[in-house]
Amino acid sequence: MTRLTHVTGIQGLRWRIVAILFFATVINYVDRNVLSFTMIDDGFRRSMLGLPADHTLSEADVSRFKELMGYVDWAFKTAYTLGFLAIGYVIDRLGTRIGLALGMTVWSLAGVVSSFTMGVKSLSSARFVLGLGEASIFPSSVKAVSEWFPKHERTLATGLFNAGTNVGVILTAFAVPLLTLYFGWRASFFVTGLLGFLMLIVWLRAYRSPAEHPRITTEELAIIEVGSDPNELTTKVSWFSLLKYRQTWALMIAKFLADPIWWFYLTWLPTFFNDNAALDTKLDLKTIGLPFLVIYLVSDFGSIFFGWLSTRFMLKGMSLNAARKTTLLICAVCILPIYFASTTHSLYVAVALISLATAAHQGWSANIYPIASDLFPRQLVASVSGLGGTAGGIGGMILAPVAGFVIARFGYAPLFLWASSAYVIAWLILNVILPKMEPVKIPS
Repeated sequence: MTRLTHVTGIQGLRWRIVAILFFATVINYVDRNVLSFTMIDDGFRRSMLGLPADHTLSEADVSRFKELMGYVDWAFKTAYTLGFLAIGYVIDRLGTRIGLALGMTVWSLAGVVSSFTMGVKSLSSARFVLGLGEASIFPSSVKAVSEWFPKHERTLATGLFNAGTNVGVILTAFAVPLLTLYFGWRASFFVTGLLGFLMLIVWLRAYRSPAEHPRITTEELAIIEVGSDPNELTTKVSWFSLLKYRQTWALMIAKFLADPIWWFYLTWLPTFFNDNAALDTKLDLKTIGLPFLVIYLVSDFGSIFFGWLSTRFMLKGMSLNAARKTTLLICAVCILPIYFASTTHSLYVAVALISLATAAHQGWSANIYPIASDLFPRQLVASVSGLGGTAGGIGGMILAPVAGFVIARFGYAPLFLWASSAYVIAWLILNVILPKMEPVKIPS
C-alpha cells in the first residue's frame, strides 16, 4: 500500500503525457462543437435553408432547420461510428502516435472545409469526414494511458485527459459566438479547423511510447509496470473474436446508453437555452458564454473528482470491481434530477441541474473508459475501446435524427426524461453482464 500511495503523486513524465492528451481532447471538442453554437445564428440558419440574407425567419423555418440539423448530426454520428470500427484496429497496429496523427489530420481538414459549405448537403458531407477523424481521440488516449500508467492510476489519468472535453466546449462557447458576430459563421469553422494542425505538430514532436521515449527514467518505467500483467499477449486475436467476451459487451452497452446523452448535450444545449419555451430567460450569441462556462467547469470537476474517487477507493482497499461500480452508481444517481431542467422556468436552476448531470456523466466516462485497459491486454486496448465507441456511436446515430424531430414537435422534456434514466439502466445491465470485473483469459 505504501508503494501505491507513493506512485500516485502527480509527478513524472507520464503526467506530461496526460497534459498532451488533455490539449488534444480540447482541440477535438472545439472542432466538433462549432456547429452547436453556429446553429443559433440566424445567418447560418438562412444559409442552410437556402434563404436570402434579408429573409425573416418564421417559426416554420426554425422548425424545419432543427429537423435538418438532426440529419446533419446523424451524418457526423454515422461517420463517428464507422470510424470507431476501423480506428481501434489501426491504432493497435500502427501505434498510438501515428494513429492519432492520422485522425487529427482528417478532422482538421474537415473543419476547415466546413467553412466553404453552401447548404445542408455539403455541410453533412463535411461533418461526415469530421466524424471519421474525430473517432481517433478516445481509443488513442485510452491506449496511451494503458501504456503510460499502472492500473490504479488509470481512472485519475483518464479523468484528467477527459476534462479536456469540457474545456473544449467552454472555449467554443466563448470563441465561436465572437467569431460569428464579428466575422460570420464561416470564419468560426475555418479558424477552429486550423487549431488541429497546430496540435498535430505538437503531438508528433512530443509523444512516444514509454520504451521509446528519450526522457523516460528506469524508475518511472518501474512505476508504470506496477500491477501490470506479466504475461504479455503472444497470440493474434481477431477484431471479431473480441465480441465473444462479456467484458467487451459490458463496455459496449454502457457506452451505447450513455454516450448519446452526452452528444445530445453537446449538440442541442445552445439551442435549448436559446428557445426552450419553459425558460423565462433566453440566451443568444452575446449571452450564452457564461452559462456554458459554469456548466463545463463543473463538468471538469466531475471528470477529475470521480476519476480520483475510484482511485481513492482502491487505495483504501476496495477491489477494482467494487471501486468502479460504486463510483458509477453515484454518478448515475446524480444524473436522475436532470429531467426537471426541461420544465423549470429558472435559468439558474436549469444551469445547476445540467451542471450536475454533465459532471456526473464525465465521472461515468472516467470510470467506463478504463474497463478496456483494466480487463484486456495492452495490445487490444484500442480495439476494445473502438468497439465501445462504435456502440456509443450507434446509440448516437439512433438519437440524432430522433432528437431533431422530437424537439421540433414536442419540445425538450421527452429527451431529458430519457437522459435522467439511461445511466441507472446502464448500471443495472452492467452488473448483470459483468458481476465481477475480471481480466479476460485469452487462450494461447
